[in-house]
Amino acid sequence: MIETWEHIMKFKQTGIRIVQSAPKADLDSLGVLTWPIWEKEVSEFPWHYDEAETCYLLEGDVIVTPDDGEPVRFGKGDLVTFPQGMSCTWKVLKPVRKHYRFG
Repeated sequence: MIETWEHIMKFKQTGIRIVQSAPKADLDSLGVLTWPIWEKEVSEFPWHYDEAETCYLLEGDVIVTPDDGEPVRFGKGDLVTFPQGMSCTWKVLKPVRKHYRFG
Protein backbone atom coordinates (compact mmCIF):
# COMPACT_ATOMS: atom_id res chain seq x y z
CA MET A 1 0.00 0.00 0.00
CA ILE A 2 1.31 3.44 -0.89
CA GLU A 3 0.30 6.15 1.54
CA THR A 4 0.18 9.78 0.51
CA TRP A 5 1.62 12.51 2.72
CA GLU A 6 -1.96 13.67 3.40
CA HIS A 7 -2.95 10.20 4.69
CA ILE A 8 0.15 9.98 6.89
CA MET A 9 -0.51 13.42 8.40
CA LYS A 10 -4.21 12.67 9.00
CA PHE A 11 -3.23 9.41 10.74
CA LYS A 12 -0.72 11.23 12.95
CA GLN A 13 -3.31 13.88 13.84
CA THR A 14 -6.30 11.60 14.43
CA GLY A 15 -5.07 8.03 14.89
CA ILE A 16 -7.59 6.95 12.23
CA ARG A 17 -6.00 4.75 9.57
CA ILE A 18 -7.68 4.49 6.15
CA VAL A 19 -6.76 2.09 3.35
CA GLN A 20 -8.67 3.42 0.36
CA SER A 21 -10.00 0.79 -2.04
CA ALA A 22 -8.56 -1.96 0.16
CA PRO A 23 -7.01 -4.82 -1.86
CA LYS A 24 -8.97 -8.08 -1.87
CA ALA A 25 -5.89 -9.97 -0.64
CA ASP A 26 -5.80 -7.77 2.48
CA LEU A 27 -9.51 -8.28 3.12
CA ASP A 28 -9.14 -12.05 2.69
CA SER A 29 -6.15 -12.25 5.06
CA LEU A 30 -8.12 -10.39 7.74
CA GLY A 31 -11.25 -12.52 7.22
CA VAL A 32 -13.34 -9.39 6.73
CA LEU A 33 -16.24 -11.18 5.06
CA THR A 34 -16.76 -13.29 8.21
CA TRP A 35 -17.15 -10.20 10.45
CA PRO A 36 -20.61 -8.99 11.56
CA ILE A 37 -22.39 -6.29 9.54
CA TRP A 38 -23.61 -2.96 10.94
CA GLU A 39 -25.97 -0.60 9.12
CA LYS A 40 -26.86 3.04 9.80
CA GLU A 41 -29.11 5.54 8.07
CA VAL A 42 -28.15 9.15 7.31
CA SER A 43 -27.59 10.71 10.72
CA GLU A 44 -25.13 12.37 13.10
CA PHE A 45 -24.17 10.99 16.51
CA PRO A 46 -21.37 10.95 19.11
CA TRP A 47 -19.31 7.79 19.60
CA HIS A 48 -16.56 6.54 21.91
CA TYR A 49 -14.25 3.61 21.14
CA ASP A 50 -13.72 1.55 24.31
CA GLU A 51 -11.51 -0.66 22.16
CA ALA A 52 -9.99 -0.36 18.69
CA GLU A 53 -12.29 -1.08 15.73
CA THR A 54 -11.45 -2.09 12.18
CA CYS A 55 -14.22 -1.86 9.60
CA TYR A 56 -14.71 -2.31 5.88
CA LEU A 57 -17.38 -0.20 4.19
CA LEU A 58 -19.60 -2.06 1.75
CA GLU A 59 -21.70 1.07 1.22
CA GLY A 60 -21.82 4.63 2.46
CA ASP A 61 -20.09 7.96 2.84
CA VAL A 62 -19.01 9.18 6.29
CA ILE A 63 -17.18 12.04 7.98
CA VAL A 64 -15.76 11.21 11.42
CA THR A 65 -14.49 14.11 13.51
CA PRO A 66 -12.42 13.21 16.58
CA ASP A 67 -13.16 15.43 19.58
CA ASP A 68 -9.59 16.72 19.45
CA GLY A 69 -8.88 16.49 15.73
CA GLU A 70 -9.69 17.22 12.13
CA PRO A 71 -12.54 15.58 10.16
CA VAL A 72 -11.73 12.44 8.19
CA ARG A 73 -13.89 11.29 5.27
CA PHE A 74 -14.15 7.73 3.98
CA GLY A 75 -16.59 5.52 2.13
CA LYS A 76 -17.37 2.43 0.10
CA GLY A 77 -14.36 0.13 -0.35
CA ASP A 78 -12.29 1.69 2.43
CA LEU A 79 -10.76 -0.30 5.31
CA VAL A 80 -10.70 1.94 8.39
CA THR A 81 -9.15 1.47 11.84
CA PHE A 82 -10.16 3.60 14.82
CA PRO A 83 -7.92 3.75 17.91
CA GLN A 84 -9.00 2.63 21.36
CA GLY A 85 -10.07 5.55 23.57
CA MET A 86 -11.05 7.91 20.76
CA SER A 87 -14.21 10.00 21.15
CA CYS A 88 -15.70 11.45 17.98
CA THR A 89 -18.78 12.46 16.04
CA TRP A 90 -19.99 10.35 13.13
CA LYS A 91 -21.77 12.19 10.31
CA VAL A 92 -23.32 9.63 7.95
CA LEU A 93 -23.83 11.34 4.57
CA LYS A 94 -25.00 8.21 2.70
CA PRO A 95 -26.39 5.11 4.45
CA VAL A 96 -23.64 2.87 5.80
CA ARG A 97 -23.30 -0.88 5.60
CA LYS A 98 -20.02 -2.19 6.98
CA HIS A 99 -18.25 -5.26 8.27
CA TYR A 100 -16.63 -4.56 11.66
CA ARG A 101 -14.38 -6.10 14.27
CA PHE A 102 -13.42 -4.80 17.72
CA GLY A 103 -10.14 -5.48 19.43
